[in-house]
Amino acid sequence: MADKPVRADKASAVAELTDNFRNSAATVLTEYRGLTVSQLTELRRSLGKETTYSVSKNTLAKRAATDAGIGGLDELFTGPTALAFVSGDPVEAAKSLRAFAKAHPVLVIKGGVFEGKALSADEVNRLADLESREVLLAKLAGAMKGNLSKAAATFQAPLSQAVRLVDALRAEREKDGSAEAA
Repeated sequence: MADKPVRADKASAVAELTDNFRNSAATVLTEYRGLTVSQLTELRRSLGKETTYSVSKNTLAKRAATDAGIGGLDELFTGPTALAFVSGDPVEAAKSLRAFAKAHPVLVIKGGVFEGKALSADEVNRLADLESREVLLAKLAGAMKGNLSKAAATFQAPLSQAVRLVDALRAEREKDGSAEAA
């Protein structure tokens, strides 16, 4: 009888992890061996409110990833594993994890999941090299605005050329008219 509550707890833990895998924009798997409780608290704070960092049993996390339809993570579930479920900007979370790992070398980024696809540790680091979503959108908006300005100038050029031509003809007629009068 003691097994049933434990199994119910495991089933609910797997269901919660599965929901986290499905509802997160990205997930980063880390090995936290050697970090103190205060360092883990510092890490959680540095990740912000849009990222949940939690320690999980490998067997439960592996089953949850499979239930969520994510493959290719089985080899990452070795040793003590913690999962960073990112609901906000994955780039910012990856940058925060990488910065914390530089300050605390015992934190190891094992890999992750982005848009349902498994990522290696190198791919997570490349994700951290990207600029934030806001910066990329601002650059896109600037490029689009520049192209629109060029298009407006191109459409306006024939009209301004015609005005200059008419003005030059008028000036020439006035000049010819004053030369005939003299």
